Amino acid sequence: MIYQIREKFWSWGDDFVIRDSAGNTAFRVEGEAFSWGDKLSFQDPAGRELAFIAQKMFSMMPRYEIHRNGSLFAEVVKEFGWFSKEFTLDVPGPNDYTIQGRFWTHDYEFIRGGRVVATVDKEFFSMSDTYGVRIAEGEDEVSILAACIVIDQVLHDESES
Repeated sequence: MIYQIREKFWSWGDDFVIRDSAGNTAFRVEGEAFSWGDKLSFQDPAGRELAFIAQKMFSMMPRYEIHRNGSLFAEVVKEFGWFSKEFTLDVPGPNDYTIQGRFWTHDYEFIRGGRVVATVDKEFFSMSDTYGVRIAEGEDEVSILAACIVIDQVLHDESES
């Protein structure tokens, strides 16, 4: 499946619209405008929360928790590296995703079990950023898309400091 993620340019919080390949709204992400650390609600088009993303404060490296049904489901962690950036999407069990690539240009891959299961590439549209995410069939779309949002947040935070 192919999705298009677009950050809303005019919004109080960090808000995103995720569209499917036909251009229909598949998901929305609504950020809390005034919070300590990033807090984002990942929703279906009807506004039902599918996941809640929260930045874990006071962590050595950027770390975000993904909650589903009120429980911690996964964590996205920026790994330490001298010359390259890498993220991990830590999900239950031994099936973690390694996320590698050129993050500033939104050109990266999700690798699980030695196999590329999702790719991200970026295109620029007018005054906002839009990028595409191609996810292999059978993969957890919500977790992968939530991790893309987290990476976007980390890059935004790094550019401000």
